[in-house]
Amino acid sequence: MAASSRAQVLRLYRALLRESQRFSGYNYRTYAIRRIRDAFRENKNIKDSEKIEELVNKAKVNLEVIHRQLLLMSTLSHASSSAGRIYTAVPPHLINFSDKNHHFCSVWSFSQPTCSHVEGGHS
Repeated sequence: MAASSRAQVLRLYRALLRESQRFSGYNYRTYAIRRIRDAFRENKNIKDSEKIEELVNKAKVNLEVIHRQLLLMSTLSHASSSAGRIYTAVPPHLINFSDKNHHFCSVWSFSQPTCSHVEGGHS
């Protein structure tokens, strides 16, 4: 792996871990961190530059998903606290970090499950 690619992968790894630390819920936080560490550990010996690029792009999409989830949870938390209601998220296994079709699913109490297809990082 070229030095620039290695540096890019390490920056992305740190960004994913840093962003995952922001989850307020213990289950969300520990699940995300465990999945990130496992995925990077599993792929650490890959030498094929095309495969590395594919995995980097996938990680970037996952970073965007984590960021959007944090924004959504923050927004709902703020809205629910001002309305006097408490909305809780379903366990984090609904966020599938390895979904090759980039499906992002979220289930909130008082609603039906919602899933959206993320194309190029946009929902």
